[in-house]
Amino acid sequence: MSLYEASIRVKHECPYREISERHPDLTIREWPLSDCQVLEITTETTPTDELLEDIERIGTVLHESEGDGGYHVVTQSCLCSLEQSVVDRFERHNCLYQAPTIYQQGWEHYTVVAFDADDVHALLGNLRSDREIELLSKTSISEAQVPHSMLAPANQLFEDITDRQLAALQLALERGYYTQPRKTSLRDLADLTAVARSTYEEHLRKAENKLLTNAGQYLRLVTATSTDDPLEVEETARAAP
Repeated sequence: MSLYEASIRVKHECPYREISERHPDLTIREWPLSDCQVLEITTETTPTDELLEDIERIGTVLHESEGDGGYHVVTQSCLCSLEQSVVDRFERHNCLYQAPTIYQQGWEHYTVVAFDADDVHALLGNLRSDREIELLSKTSISEAQVPHSMLAPANQLFEDITDRQLAALQLALERGYYTQPRKTSLRDLADLTAVARSTYEEHLRKAENKLLTNAGQYLRLVTATSTDDPLEVEETARAAP
């Protein structure tokens, strides 16, 4: 199965895009985290008072420097909710978002990996329904070219898993519950905690389900480049006389 990497640029209401429009020589790179964004802001020119005021409104400054290479600042911000961005639309159309988002001259630049050309076409149609967009490039990716940046960030893999569910999962892992053969049982694991067996099992199963659900899109990325079905091969070998 082919993979496609698509580069698009978008205009919609976002304070970071608007800042890049007011300051055309500025580049903003955004890395989304679970509850905020980290922004790297660079310009080769001396920052104006207006730009400094805009940066101050964005959020907390983590790093700031100015020299021969220009002005560079890193901030942590919560101004732009991912729920209001286009990132959630990527996932609905089987497209995986690659950070960072880049803001330049009033445009938001995104890169996504899609599993077929129809996914990209459907995504573009959805985005064009309510905002200005341009497809900058769409290229086929061979198996050897799958980008390392598509590896799942840990915070996304463990998203929505509660502390109790994580504790249940960690205990099971450390005590050998997932080894073959298993070194412990659910009853033995529950006896090590202050909760009933049924409660412990509920925490563990929910953690397993959420972890696999979060990893699902990355699993599909890995298997999409394979032409062989190892389970089918295994069944064929088993059926041989």
